[in-house]
Amino acid sequence: MKIGVLALQGDFDAHRRRLEALGAEVVLVKKPEQLDEIDGLVIPGGESGTFLKLLGEAGFEKLRKFVHVKPTFGTCAGAILLANEVENPKQSGLGALDIRIRRNAYGRQIDSSIREGRLGKNPIEMVFIRAPKIERVGPGVEVIATEGGDPVAVRQGKVMAATFHPELSEDTRIHQAFLDLIPNVDKTRGIFSAGPSLSDELKQQGLQKDNW
Repeated sequence: MKIGVLALQGDFDAHRRRLEALGAEVVLVKKPEQLDEIDGLVIPGGESGTFLKLLGEAGFEKLRKFVHVKPTFGTCAGAILLANEVENPKQSGLGALDIRIRRNAYGRQIDSSIREGRLGKNPIEMVFIRAPKIERVGPGVEVIATEGGDPVAVRQGKVMAATFHPELSEDTRIHQAFLDLIPNVDKTRGIFSAGPSLSDELKQQGLQKDNW
């Protein structure tokens, strides 16, 4: 299993260390052709507009094709890039997730915080840094983690996104959930194993917003 981490900016090395600790072979992706060598990709945090500039048109198109075919996980700015609708300001994206996301929804860097959210039924530490907010979740998108009733991690098919930084906490479950999406990985112990989804639980409890 070979996992790429887009290494153009952001704390890509923290993702590398976490993935290697979980047993993955990691490639730091700095050129479009490296996408041909990997089984899945992590797009780290940073500044989404800067990502677009650094990718260029050819790199963006190569990445767009990749995320619609192979497992991809975006955190913070990576989540923004994966969305099909971006606000504050409007911005083009890869269109891999049917969500609307608002950039810098929680304020400036000084407003960053560590909070306790929920992954399934279990508590999980979440590090938010100039975090975006998921304002709409399409019908084909599963909510896998929440904080204060808001969706903060979602999945649609082979694509995952989180508005927080799981690479900055000691908890490995979010990264393991992504690895569970890679073909030939044992999924019997992952959060995507049999059972009701968090989206279904939220609907039953009346916590899921109408526009999710």
